[in-house]
Amino acid sequence: MLPGSTRKWLDDLDFLCLVCWGIPTDRTEHAYASAQEYKEALEAIRRNTGAERSKPQRTLESEVTRSEEVYQELHEEVLPDPWELNNTARADVELLFFNRVPKVGSQTFMELLRRLAIRNQFGFHRDAVQRVETIRLAPADQQVLASLVSAHTPPASYIKHVCYTNFTRYGYPSPIYVNVVRDPVERVISWYYYVRAPWYYVERKRAFPDLPLPDPAWLKKDFETCVLSGDRECRYLEGETHEGIGDHRRQTLFFCGHDPQCTPFNSLEALQRAKRVVEQQYAVVGVLEDMNSTLIALERYIPRFFTGALRLYWEELNKFNRINRNAFKPPVSETVKQIVRANFTREIEFYEFCKQRLHMQLKALKDSSITLPESPVVVTNRRIETNFNTL
Repeated sequence: MLPGSTRKWLDDLDFLCLVCWGIPTDRTEHAYASAQEYKEALEAIRRNTGAERSKPQRTLESEVTRSEEVYQELHEEVLPDPWELNNTARADVELLFFNRVPKVGSQTFMELLRRLAIRNQFGFHRDAVQRVETIRLAPADQQVLASLVSAHTPPASYIKHVCYTNFTRYGYPSPIYVNVVRDPVERVISWYYYVRAPWYYVERKRAFPDLPLPDPAWLKKDFETCVLSGDRECRYLEGETHEGIGDHRRQTLFFCGHDPQCTPFNSLEALQRAKRVVEQQYAVVGVLEDMNSTLIALERYIPRFFTGALRLYWEELNKFNRINRNAFKPPVSETVKQIVRANFTREIEFYEFCKQRLHMQLKALKDSSITLPESPVVVTNRRIETNFNTL
């Protein structure tokens, strides 16, 4: 038999359950429970069931912790699997095609690839020095290029300054595409002084003795004066298609392709095409200002060609740093750089896109030994890793 106090509590509980549903009871003093009875019954339930003791205590600390957990769940980055970002597997042949962009450290990468070819046992090939280097090719010339590159026995690599070329369009197997990009404004400044460097014309005269020398006034013109005076060479107007010497302003052109729609400077269509080609065709697009991430991605996603690249680069750092070093390149003020940046909006967007993709490829590996920059790389005139600003 139950103790009297417990029986009384159970009677109260039964009564409460009935009246809460609006069911009449045999307790004649009220047809329904009063507010006071309801309150007392609830308190009895808590005392006798231990509900009060087991009720979680909401403290400031627990609320903050929960808020952080919810925020993390909502904002946690969804990473793709590495195979989803690995266009190497989609290539039809072990043939590496590096259609190098000018002034992105491509001479350094070319020398690195030459040494890796010996270590990793693959063929190393590059195009011959040309009097006039044509970046955009007619369809017939694109077919010739695809045939020439495909003729090399795999595994092999081929390097050339040229726009992205679709080999399968001409019936040839798709190679492994790689390239490197650089901050667009730093790159155009680098090119401006590269084509004015004395040693550049010494080399050109040796290769082509009948090549005329440029106007001395043009050689002496500095970049800041060129920009501030509104010189046509340094205006960088959106939609322009000028392709003369010193006009390597369109980094997107090397990824967009050979079509006329790719030629207007800073155009939306060229940007969209270039992004699409990088996503669908390129195994890795490195970033000059983030050499570590670039070399790690090349090693992990294209190991047949780039195994040992990171170690080789840093072991031979001093030698690589001297490649294409331009001692005749003076500093350019941030004020002038910002003026130029205002006209390079889509070129800068493409550069940032390539940088984000590179970092996503490394994040997808989920390797705790890989350290990425904590924030987006902001390219200034400071010296980073190797001194790229003298390139």
